[in-house]
Amino acid sequence: MSDPLVNGLDIPSKVLVVEDDQGVGSGLAGLLAADGHEVRWARTAADAHRLIADRVPNLIILDLGLPDADGLDLCAAIRAQYAEVVVVVVTARTDETDAVRALDGGADDFVTKPFRQVELRARLRAHLRRRGGTGPPELRAGPVRLDQGARRAWVGEQEIVLRPKEHELLAVLVAAAGEAVRREHLMDVVWDQHWAGSTKTLDVHVASVRRKLADAGDRWDRIATLRGYGYRFEPD
Repeated sequence: MSDPLVNGLDIPSKVLVVEDDQGVGSGLAGLLAADGHEVRWARTAADAHRLIADRVPNLIILDLGLPDADGLDLCAAIRAQYAEVVVVVVTARTDETDAVRALDGGADDFVTKPFRQVELRARLRAHLRRRGGTGPPELRAGPVRLDQGARRAWVGEQEIVLRPKEHELLAVLVAAAGEAVRREHLMDVVWDQHWAGSTKTLDVHVASVRRKLADAGDRWDRIATLRGYGYRFEPD
């Protein structure tokens, strides 16, 4: 009997599977279609670009080993043009360097093959749920302001463009401005309790948010590192 808690992703969405392996691609497409999603399947990077331009999806499941391009390059290209699309890398590559490069290049998650359907569904469901936006409509601390409904952020009057996970991470830190936030709490809230990958993804995203705050004229150390514990957003 299937588990009703993991049978489906809760939010019907437009999904693009980018996978050149026939068995894996058809399996993912069939799984998601059975859950009520509008699923399209691209076997190459060129097909992916064409299908995304035709209809921008809510979620992209991306393999890195494509026949015509490196999936890491495709991931970066997607993120540069479509900030709100959730990108989940599903790959046979297990090197931590690839995971860091994928996350730094814009992926929201990194899942290695073989994967358990229950875990993958839970993680996709969490990404799509957070994409809908929850919590207070506006958060403020120091010069930083976040509009949760519009998924926009500013430093003073300067708008900064954040990837989905960057926005969620900054929202958690701003909401707890002045207080220490444990690494484990940030991973649970932003990446879901089902996350099984390296916690270096947190450090990569913090570094990216710091760069964007500094580029907008704020302090680079607005997000303070608490060694051995976590991070703190400095409101002053």
